[in-house]
Amino acid sequence: MSKNSKLITGPINLNNPITVQVLGICSALAVTVKVEPAVVMSISVTFVLAFANVLISLMRNTIPSRIRIIVQLVIIAFLVIVVDQVLKAFAYDVSKQLSVFVGLIITNCILMGRLEAFALGNKPFDSFLDGIGNGAGYAIILIIVAVFREFFGSGSIWNFKIIPQSFYDAGFMDNGFVILPPMALIVVGIIIWIQRARTKELIEEN
Repeated sequence: MSKNSKLITGPINLNNPITVQVLGICSALAVTVKVEPAVVMSISVTFVLAFANVLISLMRNTIPSRIRIIVQLVIIAFLVIVVDQVLKAFAYDVSKQLSVFVGLIITNCILMGRLEAFALGNKPFDSFLDGIGNGAGYAIILIIVAVFREFFGSGSIWNFKIIPQSFYDAGFMDNGFVILPPMALIVVGIIIWIQRARTKELIEEN
């Protein structure tokens, strides 16, 4: 149980794929203007990562080493196509917001990293937990950044207005800079700084 719990909790903090491994930054910049697309992207990546891990783990003893990358890409591409079609069928508006970024899950460094570093050497259940854990770590950062950007950039969270209209009537204005990609990078940088400043293990590594 301790090992299983570490597979899930480790990537959330001490081995977070975005703030510690610095992977998957592109989507953190691109899809975090609003909370809704950030949550959908997080679920999509977690689904693809968890099941790609399981499939590669099941096949790990039969995949020739020289073509393993090709096999991994084919499996990831298949799962991404499934996710894309499901979004178009059941969440078309969000699918339009995410645009090409769903397809770009195929190139997300987190996926290839976990398949190579974990799934190829571990059992399916452990690989599934590793995928869920890394997906959760990825999701937490995306959602934190999205909440900050949508609140200060649009005055809302999940498209629900939080800042009262009376504030706007008094002269308050949404911060347009917050919804630009550079602000996402700044927010991620601040999260990394806070995490490394408050986490003893990360301080000792530095």
